[in-house]
Amino acid sequence: MTTPTLPVAVVGAAGYSGAELVAMLAAHPEVSIVGVYGSGSRAGDEALSSVHPRLRGVADLPIEAADPSAIIASGAKAVFLCTPHEASEALAPALLDAGLVVLDLSASFRLRDPSLYPAHYGFEHRHPGLLATAVYGLAELRQSELSGAHLIAVPGCYPTSIILPVRPLIDAGLVLPGRVIVDSSSGVSGAGRTAAVKSLFCEVSMQPYGVLSHRHQPEMAQETGADVLFTPHLGCWDRGILSTIHADLAPGATVNACRQALADRFGASAFVRVLPAGSWPSVAGVERTNFCDIGLGGCDRRGHLVITSAIDNLVKGAAGQALQCMNIRFGFPESMGLGLSRHTAARTDAGALA
Repeated sequence: MTTPTLPVAVVGAAGYSGAELVAMLAAHPEVSIVGVYGSGSRAGDEALSSVHPRLRGVADLPIEAADPSAIIASGAKAVFLCTPHEASEALAPALLDAGLVVLDLSASFRLRDPSLYPAHYGFEHRHPGLLATAVYGLAELRQSELSGAHLIAVPGCYPTSIILPVRPLIDAGLVLPGRVIVDSSSGVSGAGRTAAVKSLFCEVSMQPYGVLSHRHQPEMAQETGADVLFTPHLGCWDRGILSTIHADLAPGATVNACRQALADRFGASAFVRVLPAGSWPSVAGVERTNFCDIGLGGCDRRGHLVITSAIDNLVKGAAGQALQCMNIRFGFPESMGLGLSRHTAARTDAGALA
């Protein structure tokens, strides 16, 4: 058994994404968790495993107050911020100054334009210089940049499901960037762990929200280069996102050419699966995995492309993607600690043929 080489800390470990991340980190052979941190009533008076019983005997660490000096003193080399946006913005500078690698799961460093934060996130960004240095952590599209990053902005869950299939097609000249229409449905865990009437068992109902005003829209537009019209929906399940994307084919482009372009682009990817013609992704097919499944259809004659994608919002849309970025940043195998992957499947197939 190898001795862990990377000490890490997790801030916001009591939330859904934070707990998912702690569970993954606890099973990672190269990682030791040296501290978990929270805020308010969660800090200092209970163990993480009392908040999330599935972590009993796995992560019985006490939840400490999220003080930068305590995090630095823990000896962590990397810290994951699973915190509200303003909390991440306040914590990150001191941690970076101390030489820690910061992986932020909030939106505090995703947008390059600081003027967008007041309208979409309700606060003035106090560290606009960091927006220029942060690496957007969509692992499949930014791998070379991640290897030397100090501040990694882990993408949002909805944007991950949309950027992965759309950006390569725009870059390849197969899809027009003028207008891309997206309808996405997410499980209730996407709303976080804070109590709210809309998240109560008897209140959950399939319904749209944030129509054309959701805070993830500028992130999608920034990273695809498209005019994105986005409507999210609250689903009647606990986890998972299914997105349906409508786009215009470029002159001369075909649905098959788009499918082949994505298959070529992600051919060596551990976690992106481009499905064959006639197959469509499902939430069940990606639940509790780091996969993004993509299906394509449409009409060449009318120049219309339909893409569907599915991810688990807590894994590929949050904790799993953060761990994938950490692996790349510190030179570990990209799929280490992430369970099922296409690399695992390749090894299994090879072994069966031997």
